[in-house]
Amino acid sequence: MGIDKFLINEEQPVINIVMSGVGGQGVLVASDILTMAALNAGLDTKKSEVHGMAQRGGSVVSQIRIGEKIYSPLIAKGTADILIAFEKLEAVRYLEMLKPGGVVVVNDQQITPLTVYFANIPYPEDVEAICRRRAGEFIAIEGIQIAEDLGNTRVLNSIMLGALSSFLNIKKDDWTKAIEQRVPPKTIPLNIKAFEAGAKISEKVT
Repeated sequence: MGIDKFLINEEQPVINIVMSGVGGQGVLVASDILTMAALNAGLDTKKSEVHGMAQRGGSVVSQIRIGEKIYSPLIAKGTADILIAFEKLEAVRYLEMLKPGGVVVVNDQQITPLTVYFANIPYPEDVEAICRRRAGEFIAIEGIQIAEDLGNTRVLNSIMLGALSSFLNIKKDDWTKAIEQRVPPKTIPLNIKAFEAGAKISEKVT
């Protein structure tokens, strides 16, 4: 058994989530869907984004805060409850944002950034070991393989959201509605199927 779902109550009035990846992986769409799902559940939410090189494979990060009442979208270093990374190096890059004992969900994919390639910086060899030094729960998702099995790698973000959903007390109907609100109509069925696949994988290890 892993960590229970994060419940918003007097003991934990806010849930802090950091979502990271590289341009083209759908991180920003995923953060939109997450905030919409929270709003559909009757919660307050705010998010901030950094995506200066989003169109060129650069690092993309979104901070999302969910609770009864949120006043600021910014998450202080070392206070994120969950880090969800669409690429392994991005998990390491933003690991310092995670609180000790927090949750890391990572897509088991390596995309070497140009900054690392040209600077001849070695790619971290054991991302899981690095993350486990800080995380209380670590889940690696074969996101690309699952997306390929579904027939479209562009649904990686919905797979990752499905994995994330196992840790949040947000009903599936609220997630489904958010997906319907955000993705192109013709891709709704596939994105919902991808979300369900991610949730199924995550639930097996939580």
